[in-house]
Amino acid sequence: MKVSYRHISTSEDASFGIKEFCQPHFTNTFHFHRGYEVTLIVKSSGQVYVGDKMLNYREGDIFMFGPGLVHCFSNNQLPPGKGENVHAIVVQFEEDFMGKDFFGTLELRNIKTLLQRSVYGIRFGGNHQALSQLFLRFQPNQQMKNLIVLLQILEELSQHVKEQTATITDDSRKIQYKESDAEKLSSIFNYVFENYRLGVDIQTAASLACMSEAAFCRYFKRNTHKTFSQFVNEIRISHATRLLIGKDDSITDICYACGFDNVSYFNRQFRIHQGMTPRDFRKVFIVSNADAPFLRAAD
Repeated sequence: MKVSYRHISTSEDASFGIKEFCQPHFTNTFHFHRGYEVTLIVKSSGQVYVGDKMLNYREGDIFMFGPGLVHCFSNNQLPPGKGENVHAIVVQFEEDFMGKDFFGTLELRNIKTLLQRSVYGIRFGGNHQALSQLFLRFQPNQQMKNLIVLLQILEELSQHVKEQTATITDDSRKIQYKESDAEKLSSIFNYVFENYRLGVDIQTAASLACMSEAAFCRYFKRNTHKTFSQFVNEIRISHATRLLIGKDDSITDICYACGFDNVSYFNRQFRIHQGMTPRDFRKVFIVSNADAPFLRAAD
């Protein structure tokens, strides 16, 4: 995977972009935009990396990312031959796509607040069937109708963000990568994502960045606000939460499946990231039978 800066693509007769993905898995890289992105997960589940956070997502979730916020979706893979595992609708636009002062009008002040908060990343979890249906109203070659739909979506999101939605990152920890760091960080992220179940080591990560181990540790902490081991453990624990609610495997088996080689250490790290033991986490989910795996996803 490669971190990249992407200009928002639009057709010649449209001022914003709409993309629909129906494919076996997400193939996008770690990337960021000059403008805004709103994504509906119609079908898929997995993990999303936003700024300095890794969290789980599921069908029906809606995400909004502001300018400069790096992000990447990774879905749970289906066995070969099982068909599509990803269906997502993505809308991308720049703040001035309707004119420089358009979102500064009184009628759109709530949307302006939404745009301001999205620079930290927003996840609209839960059941938003009516809102999701709006995304499905986008049609090819219907620019005027699509514009109206986009404004309706932004208005609906601006109402939800007041009621129940927390930003993913916070003001003091928001990560906006420079283009000069993109390639170096992408090789490190890719290495961890491909190998965290089996084993990763800091020496290999440092060599990918062409740095000594000491220099790499300083570089990684400066750019991500966490140590390399914290980053790896966060990804492993995020994967563990999915296994705890999706399988009946023992805690020990899940520990090893996530890349840990010590159950006691796994339990300690899980408590740090989720505020409870893996066993208690599974019990909470069974009792609630709903949103437990996402209770601390954006903490």
